[in-house]
Amino acid sequence: MTVSAVPGERVPSEVGIALRPQSLMLNFLGIHVLGRHTAVYSGSIIDVLGAVDVSEKAVRSTLTRMVDRNLLRKHRMGRKAYYQLTERATEVLIDGNRRIWETGAVNRDWDGTWTVVGFSLPDDRRSDRHDLRSRLSWAGFGLLQHAMWIAPGRKDVGTIVDSLGLKRNVTVLTASAAGSTSSKDMAERAFDIEAIAGRYRDFSERWSRERSAGPELPSPMARQLVLHTDWLETVRQDPHLPAELLPDDWPAIDAEHLFKKLAGEYESASTEEASRVIDEVAPATPDPTVTDTR
Repeated sequence: MTVSAVPGERVPSEVGIALRPQSLMLNFLGIHVLGRHTAVYSGSIIDVLGAVDVSEKAVRSTLTRMVDRNLLRKHRMGRKAYYQLTERATEVLIDGNRRIWETGAVNRDWDGTWTVVGFSLPDDRRSDRHDLRSRLSWAGFGLLQHAMWIAPGRKDVGTIVDSLGLKRNVTVLTASAAGSTSSKDMAERAFDIEAIAGRYRDFSERWSRERSAGPELPSPMARQLVLHTDWLETVRQDPHLPAELLPDDWPAIDAEHLFKKLAGEYESASTEEASRVIDEVAPATPDPTVTDTR
């Protein structure tokens, strides 16, 4: 049964995890639209996300919100509304693909350095502060102490700072642990290592159970979409700490192996299903006045 949800809420899936409608939609677009000059009919998106328990109301609200945030561009073909990725959304999805397929579960190439970010923002810029913290978390930073964030290795923070217009408010340094401060101690203070490990164990348990019990989700596209969204939600909360700072039995390795195995098993049938159910067009000039009708 389809549940009612708004964009900021999570909706439950058949494998026992609640996922945000926008996360599901971005992953759908990343799998089936990224890299192609195409726009997808709103009805197709409603049908695909409906199979993973996102209501039509939630899909429509999410589409509107993503247009407002410059993540999607809306087009009209007759009475139908189609949605195309913007440049900003493309960058977000490329970054997500890189995190999934290229970064790897464990950081084995650390040179002992940390990127340190400090900032000072007045109370009337709370929104900027929230955005900066969110972007730093996504980039693998953890809060070491008040307004001081750290990440292992050399991180390019310039793009984050420039995009938020905070160049005068942020200081970025490259440093290493010294004296009585150890890198292991810094990692344990800035990151909840056991919570990160627990998320990987939970992922493995969910998808091992789903695999052994048979597909509970209604279609290959649904299984692929929930799998990819669940995995990206898991890895985006992992700062990719160096192997020498982690337990020897770090569960991310087994979880990553399971994800890639299942992703390969689902891909062919999902691609074939997508070719049948997704209504798409080559987009024309955007029409900002379009009204979304199914």
